[in-house]
Amino acid sequence: MSPPTTASAIVSSSSSSSYFTLFPLTSTSPKSKPTTKLSFNFSKTQPRNLTLSKTTTTTTIRSAVSIEKEIPETERPNTFLRESDDHDSPSSSSSSSTVRSRFEKMIRKAQDSVCKAIEAADGGAKFKEDVWSRPGGGGGISRVLQDGAVWEKAGVNVSVVYGVMPPEAYRAATATAELKPGPVPFFAAGISSVLHPKNPFAPTLHFNYRYFETDAPKDAPGAPRQWWFGGGTDLTPAYIFEEDVKHFHSVQKSACDKFDPTFYPRFKKWCDDYFYIKHRGERRGLGGIFFDDLNDYDQEMLLSFATECANSVVPAYIPIIEKRKDTPFTDQHKAWQQLRRGRYVEFNLVYDRGTTFGLKTGGRIESILVSLPLTARWEYDHKPENGTEEWKLLDACINPKEWI
Repeated sequence: MSPPTTASAIVSSSSSSSYFTLFPLTSTSPKSKPTTKLSFNFSKTQPRNLTLSKTTTTTTIRSAVSIEKEIPETERPNTFLRESDDHDSPSSSSSSSTVRSRFEKMIRKAQDSVCKAIEAADGGAKFKEDVWSRPGGGGGISRVLQDGAVWEKAGVNVSVVYGVMPPEAYRAATATAELKPGPVPFFAAGISSVLHPKNPFAPTLHFNYRYFETDAPKDAPGAPRQWWFGGGTDLTPAYIFEEDVKHFHSVQKSACDKFDPTFYPRFKKWCDDYFYIKHRGERRGLGGIFFDDLNDYDQEMLLSFATECANSVVPAYIPIIEKRKDTPFTDQHKAWQQLRRGRYVEFNLVYDRGTTFGLKTGGRIESILVSLPLTARWEYDHKPENGTEEWKLLDACINPKEWI
C-alpha cells in the first residue's frame, strides 16, 4: 500500500528525563518521496508559529500544539492511557486503541528489561525513578542511573502524550482542505535511552522507538486517522573492536530481516545520514538502524517490527559491555573517550531535534539534557596520528563502513 501524506513536526515529553522526537522536521527516508513538511516554531516572546513548507511554497500559520502540564506521581499506574484507549478497559473497542495499548505495554516492558540488564551489569548502582502524569491522560516514567561502577550515566525513559494539533496541520497531513476541521487530537508514545559507560573501550548506546497517531478532527467525525512509527538503535564507541561492531549490526540485521530484507540496508544508511555532525564532517558513531514516518506497511507488522527492535537492545549491547567493562585503560584512552563524548554533546545540542526543541521552549532542563554524558572534553585542533586506533575510529566516522 502507498503511504498517506503525513505532516512532520516535533512533539516532546516535557517532564520525562529525555526529550525525544516523535516525528522530526526534516528526516527523509532514502526511498521516500518528497512530502509536505510542517514545523512548529515556538518562542517565549514572539507569537507561536507553525511553518508549512512544500517544495515551492512556504506558509506561516499562527497556531501551536497544545499539551497539558504534567503532575508528579508517587506510584506507577498500570497504564497512562485514557480509559477509552486502554485495551483492558471494558469501554475500549477500537483496533486503534489496541495498537496504543499494546505499544504502551511494549515500551514499559522494554524499559524494565533494559534497566534490569543495566543494573545487573553494574553490580550495585540502582536507577532513580520519577513518575508523572497529565490530568487529561498520558504521563511517563523517567529512570536515571549515574556514577555507578560501570555506568557514568544511563537514562531509560518512557512517555505517553495526548495533545491537540492545529487544524491547519491536519489539513496538510490529509490533503482534505475542504473539510475545514477543527483542532485535531493526537496520541504519541515512545521509549528513549542513552547509556554512557565509564570504560573507554565500552561503547555508548542510544535507542528510541515511538508511535504517533491523530484522532479524527473534532469538527469532522469520520475523517481519516494518520499514524506512523519511528525509531532506531545506534552504537557510539571510542575504540573499534570489529567483532563488537559486527555483533551489534548483526543483531540489528536479524531483527530487520524477520520483516523485510530491505529494512537493514535502508535503515542502516538512514542512520549514517541522520547522525551526521555537519560542522565536523563526521558521524557521531558507527551507526545502526534509524527510521521515521514509517507507515507504508501493515500497521500490525510495523508494531511487531518496533517490538522486535526494542527487544533486540539487550542482546545487541550487553554482551559487548560484559566483554569490555573491565578492560584496563590508560589516561590517554580516557582522554580520547572524552573527546568523542564532546562530539556526542555537539550533535545533541546542535542537531538533535528533541533536545533543541526542549531548549527553545523553556522545558525542564534536567529532562532535556539527560542524554549528555557527565564528562566531556574539547582540545584545540586535536588530530589523532595516522594509523593509530584513535585515527581508525575517526576514519570510520568520516567514511561509514558496511560492517556485515
